[in-house]
Amino acid sequence: MLKHRGFPGRLPGTDFQFTIRRANPRGVTPITRRERYADRKPADRRADAAFLEALWEHFGDAPFERGNLDAGRLSWLFGREVIPAQEPFDPADYEALLQRDVAAARASFPEGFAP
Repeated sequence: MLKHRGFPGRLPGTDFQFTIRRANPRGVTPITRRERYADRKPADRRADAAFLEALWEHFGDAPFERGNLDAGRLSWLFGREVIPAQEPFDPADYEALLQRDVAAARASFPEGFAP
């Protein structure tokens, strides 16, 4: 499992995790698309925005390996702002390639793209 050095481990001041320390010995947690409903807590939305911003700062719009990025946090963005960068895509593979969909990210989190 690739460890993304320099990537923030969590949202500062919270328990919202962005990375994992080690591979799961019982198997890889698959990335699944989670529905974001309008009544989500503001703290959850801030965590999504901060994670997306960290992805941008660390990888830009280039494809990146899943590595030690948290599957739960990726799942909140998967299929919208974060999309597969390869076909076939294996959601339960630490080496799976992902990339940001910049247009979707701008639409969902306009505050992260201030001029």
